[in-house]
Amino acid sequence: MEETDFNDILDDWFIESLKTYKDLHVYQLEHPTQVLEWTSGKTVCVAGFSPSTNEILELHLPLKLFADDNKGLCAERDFKVVHVMDDVDGVIISMTEAQCSECESVFMDPSYPVILNPAVVFCCCRCVVTNDGLTSDLQVWSVGGDDSDVIRLTGRVEGRKRRRRRKKSVPEGGSFRIAARLSSQVLHGAQSSDVQLTQLISGQILYALETDSDDPLSSLHFVDDVVFLAGCSNGNVYIADTRTSAAPQLHPPPASSGESVLWWTDVSSCSVVRLSSAGQAVISDLRKPAGAVSRAQLDVQSGRCNPDVRASWAPALDGCIAVSGFSGAVQIYNTSVWQTESREVQPLFEHRGHAVSSQPGDDVFVTSHVWHPERPRTLLSAASDGSVHVWDWVDQSAARC
Repeated sequence: MEETDFNDILDDWFIESLKTYKDLHVYQLEHPTQVLEWTSGKTVCVAGFSPSTNEILELHLPLKLFADDNKGLCAERDFKVVHVMDDVDGVIISMTEAQCSECESVFMDPSYPVILNPAVVFCCCRCVVTNDGLTSDLQVWSVGGDDSDVIRLTGRVEGRKRRRRRKKSVPEGGSFRIAARLSSQVLHGAQSSDVQLTQLISGQILYALETDSDDPLSSLHFVDDVVFLAGCSNGNVYIADTRTSAAPQLHPPPASSGESVLWWTDVSSCSVVRLSSAGQAVISDLRKPAGAVSRAQLDVQSGRCNPDVRASWAPALDGCIAVSGFSGAVQIYNTSVWQTESREVQPLFEHRGHAVSSQPGDDVFVTSHVWHPERPRTLLSAASDGSVHVWDWVDQSAARC
């Protein structure tokens, strides 16, 4: 593509965006990230990676995004780096925020079963938990606990020991998953056979998922404070109740045609969505995950996709999911109009900003996206070229009503 053609496409998309976005802000990381985790309604952690350097940043979103009234009077459109750790060992492939009800000094106890840096006092009110994909262990980071701008490694939590016949490292493809729900309780694992719930304060293993298979995980989600869902890349879904020692419920993948596919899963308060690498999406009732309430064939490039495709329910917009990883776009679908028989569906909205603004010849794909926890149509997305976008899209169908 010639430079003039590229500039014309970029200009056309910019003019179009004036009507299709309420807000659109762009940030460029030094290195791409596959991790986005909210640390508040206005800040997010990202983990950049390169062959030689890895870093963790906490970014404050542009102030103009939150100026609902008189946006023209707010000139601040830039992301700001609030906290940083620029010397991280290993590539961060998974991250979650963990908060405790009160600060604890127990981490300085030499008998505590976590490998610590004794020079750092850990304040657990502001921390993130990560995994580097090399082992099943967790890294615990203090985010500005002493009012500094430095993110500090303050602890390592051992992952669940596997049977001797299993490999000691995380399976190829980086399938380690982390989820947090209650104060200082973290769910983590790489396979269905090594998922555990750990209390960060005491180091106690509160629950361990017992299965006969070693299926690599594609997702871990809390349904509520005591029930969680483990989605596997082969489509199996386990639902476990941490209050009992009963075996988890196993729900096999939906029937699919053609070649074997990989599956990714997300859960809302009442529904489960499973998305395959062939672009098939299946919605199930959480009470009956083996059945299908509705199906659809999404308009995605199923021939190529990022190993970590994401399908996520909107937390503040009923029936909508965001899908990324198949290309340089993030697509929004309205699942409430899907039917029991699978049909091809078009996205309600498509964010093409990462691909359109990339340099000619670059094969850019979206590496991650997250919905804002409170703003219904605001999302954050990252791409393989290091770009990070925060955008608030306009529902054109509603605008026409």
